[in-house]
Amino acid sequence: MLLTPPPERRPHVVFLNWRDRANPEGGGSEIYVERVAAGLVARGFRVTVVSARFPGSAAEEVLASGVRLVRRGTHATVYARAALLLLARRLGRADVVVDVQNGMPFLPRLYRRRPVVVLVHHVHREQWSVVLGPVLARVGWWIESRVAPRVNRRVPYVAVSDITRDELVDLGVDRQRIAVVHNGTSEPLAVPVERSPQPRLVVLSRLVPHKRIEIALETLARLRPELPELRLTIAGRGWWEQPLRDAARELGVDDAVDFAGFVDEPTKHRLLASSWVSLVPSVKEGWGLAVVEAAIHATPSVAFHGAGGVAESIVDGESGLLAAHDDIDEFVALTRSLLVDDELRARLADGARRHSARFTWAGAVQGFETVLRAALPAEAGSAGEQTPLEDGEPRQHEAARVANDEISESRRR
Repeated sequence: MLLTPPPERRPHVVFLNWRDRANPEGGGSEIYVERVAAGLVARGFRVTVVSARFPGSAAEEVLASGVRLVRRGTHATVYARAALLLLARRLGRADVVVDVQNGMPFLPRLYRRRPVVVLVHHVHREQWSVVLGPVLARVGWWIESRVAPRVNRRVPYVAVSDITRDELVDLGVDRQRIAVVHNGTSEPLAVPVERSPQPRLVVLSRLVPHKRIEIALETLARLRPELPELRLTIAGRGWWEQPLRDAARELGVDDAVDFAGFVDEPTKHRLLASSWVSLVPSVKEGWGLAVVEAAIHATPSVAFHGAGGVAESIVDGESGLLAAHDDIDEFVALTRSLLVDDELRARLADGARRHSARFTWAGAVQGFETVLRAALPAEAGSAGEQTPLEDGEPRQHEAARVANDEISESRRR
């Protein structure tokens, strides 16, 4: 009698991320998780994303990609709710948990015996004081800079840029445990969009204080006397929208600013393709997804040198321009040079398109899968357990080193 072998169990990956893509405050970090998660499902994984509730959200849903979303708690309570879900095994058996550390970590390593991978977009050193008062900012930074590296001292990390990896090393994370898996970029529109005949600036961003969109408004105000047809479109949503509208009115440029709100993918790409320059005045970016999304349409960007990953998503002088750290005068001057110098703008536009071609979502998924495969036990769910805060180094702690070797080899090919 022939026996049918049991079907191979698909490894289950659980992402802990306080927001998901549909959240009104969602941004590039959430796009990264959504695209990687969808790619992992297509490659044979089961994927669950745990995040906070928001008005109008469902407690659970399954996306068309096959990714399962589980929403519990608020921005403040989702960390505890996620721990309860895992401890009670309400999510099913999780073979790997990915702690998406957006400043505040979930720290599943404290209570899990299965493999953990930590995903970091950027270190929030500068942002704590922008978002919170001085006392809470110090507490948040202490947890991010002291507690999390200690708890995760044997855990593989994924950083989205070399700069983020360097920041983690500064916090005491071993460099060999950190794999760099860049963001990908979307495919260009099937039908090309013509560039606007009048000068246009665009900001694609969440509307929150640390994105410093006020600098884009000031740039518009300073350049408008010389370029009266100049307009700025701000695409995105967030709780800081009204202060930005007030700032535009105070600067006398509200008639030249379009607040587009949330835009769907086709609209976003048409907007990026028709604009002359993309502005990214943020305090800090882990990578700068908006930079590369603009670049696929040959739209160069202007940002600040000290703003994290934008120094990688922009090749200064080749695919865009970087102003000195917090030098608003230079930021304005660089923006002006791109608007008035057609030859410079054309050269950087070509460089932006070529630079963006290096980054694909297929490559990002492959890199992330490499980390997960290295972290998984030989047979997912049956071996390789970790004891919380133990000093040994089991197989999955080699994950980042294996991943970096394979990613480097694929880039050489």
